[in-house]
Amino acid sequence: MEKLRVIISGGGTGGHIFPAVSIANAIKKIQPDADILFIGAEGRMEMQRVPESGYKIIGLPIAGFDRKRLWKNFAVIIKLLRSQLKARSIIKEFKPQVAVGVGGYASGPTLKTAGMMGIPTLIQEQNSYAGVTNKLLAKKANRICVAYDGMDKFFPADKIMMTGNPVRQDLLDSTISREEALQSFKLDANKKTILILGGSLGARTINNSLLNNIEFIKSHPEVQFIWQTGKIYINQVREAVKPHGVISNLYITDFIKDMRVAYAAADLIVSRAGAGSISEFCLLEKPVILIPSPNVAEDHQTKNAMALVEKEAAVYIKDSDANEKLLPEALDLILNQDKLNCLSEKIAKLALPHSASIIAEEVIKLAKQ
Repeated sequence: MEKLRVIISGGGTGGHIFPAVSIANAIKKIQPDADILFIGAEGRMEMQRVPESGYKIIGLPIAGFDRKRLWKNFAVIIKLLRSQLKARSIIKEFKPQVAVGVGGYASGPTLKTAGMMGIPTLIQEQNSYAGVTNKLLAKKANRICVAYDGMDKFFPADKIMMTGNPVRQDLLDSTISREEALQSFKLDANKKTILILGGSLGARTINNSLLNNIEFIKSHPEVQFIWQTGKIYINQVREAVKPHGVISNLYITDFIKDMRVAYAAADLIVSRAGAGSISEFCLLEKPVILIPSPNVAEDHQTKNAMALVEKEAAVYIKDSDANEKLLPEALDLILNQDKLNCLSEKIAKLALPHSASIIAEEVIKLAKQ
């Protein structure tokens, strides 16, 4: 059989990039000599993250539509046409047997062009509410891999395959103990620990909920907090915390490079409701409070969160209520071991552990066709 050649396209956020790289790694595990090329959007996160993972990436000059200021979209349409032409020349030169789209700007022109050129395509939809790009691409796609039930309201039922979302492989292979993890944050192994995640860029509401309640944190030394603020907020947070003096039960950082350590340390997690993060919490059986971001297309994070809440597998706090409810609810929950155990058991039932390998096998099947 000739050498397997696969294009993987998409990105924009870690939520799209981690699954894409996991799929690539899983393909390589089955077929080590496979040739994999990524196509991303110029100036976006994937242009740095994908090469760091050992894969080649080419960028398209694409940008997202401005839904609020429609007059700004003339330039966007020009970029879209240029991206389609560039995708066409990349595909002609690389000659892939299959193209995979993981969502994000670049996957639109890449998969549309691949489909028009007769190349089989596979879409991986991470959210419980399908994005506009994937809904458009679904008509021509050969396979649609999903992570939630009921996706036939967006996609043709005969093309859907329930695979779950691929997560970072190193999370599943981790052997680090809770004690070792807490030691690396210079925290006490005898205290319950809440991990607060603001995402790689930061979540304003979550950060403000803590900033406005620093004294609350200080007055509950029986619980400790790991607070990941995101790069944008770190200086503001450090300045705001200074007047309160030393807070021994609070560890602040802008970015956590090794999430295995952070997850191992946590008895409870507070997070946005991105699909990739939720998949990780399910696999690691972590109790979680979800505060969906209101600033995403079609409010899909709330829909992701509710898919868990309906199964009593997570606690939901509305973004606008976080300032007064987040810390009191987190404190009540962390001190209630029965409730933590119950959340842990229920979220574990939603885990789909072999997502990347299942998708990789599907990709190889399509290539052989």
